[in-house]
Amino acid sequence: MEKNIRDTEDIQDWKVIEEAFREGGEVDRFRRMIMQYQCAMLEVKTKLDVLNAELSLQNRRNPFETIKCRIKSPQSIREKLERNRLSLTIENAERNLNDIAGIRVICSFPDDIYMLADCLLAQDDITLVSKKDYIRNPKPNGYRSLHLIIEVPIFLTDEKRAVRVEVQFRTIAMDFWASLEHKLKYKKHIKKAESIANELYYCAELISQLDGRMQQIRENEIKRRVIILMRKYGQNSRFLKGMVNIPIFNGIRMILRERIMMPIRIGTISFSSREKNGRRM
Repeated sequence: MEKNIRDTEDIQDWKVIEEAFREGGEVDRFRRMIMQYQCAMLEVKTKLDVLNAELSLQNRRNPFETIKCRIKSPQSIREKLERNRLSLTIENAERNLNDIAGIRVICSFPDDIYMLADCLLAQDDITLVSKKDYIRNPKPNGYRSLHLIIEVPIFLTDEKRAVRVEVQFRTIAMDFWASLEHKLKYKKHIKKAESIANELYYCAELISQLDGRMQQIRENEIKRRVIILMRKYGQNSRFLKGMVNIPIFNGIRMILRERIMMPIRIGTISFSSREKNGRRM
């Protein structure tokens, strides 16, 4: 992701835009377009911050670690239009570039990514434009992330306008790999590029396994705590009702409700679904 627009609005960058739009007198229109994307980015960031506050209170932990925002610089907008063989116009930028406003959400676990994405998309003023799941379907180089292109309304003094924002969701491990891969990929005069690409792919596979192992550790701990609480307070206690957003919770509750005779093993801990001597769980 690129730096925030405040860090990229240097004199040289805006000279490019002013020279391109001077004849048409559209410099102000371009600045207004950038302002609108900034507003849309802030709208989505606020939505994510609200979800983070609610879910951290509900589940006693934050669903994401960090959130980063950026506006694509004028020079980057121009270069991307040129790569797509499009002229530098405001209409082409708005119509063909979906990542002028970008947000990256760094989560702790893979299941947090899908939970947060679902919560965001469930809001009635958010429209999903496209979704690319590179976690379940990684890119050939090993890159993993969930990409959403969404539209959010912004309310200006004279109009209501739908603006597109790209939202990327990654785990800490995925972001670590992507950051280093980007630095190595774009390093000048790099030797043995194919060998390095193979090593990066292998690292991406290891990081994916690490994400899976860390999530399994978390789920096993949740299972252990939930089963102990169910045994102590009963399945319908007020305390346990606050845990229904944990994906594995309802499955555990169903198993215990049916009181299957086989034991449930979690690590080295074993809980029998029906106690001997007629005692309740």
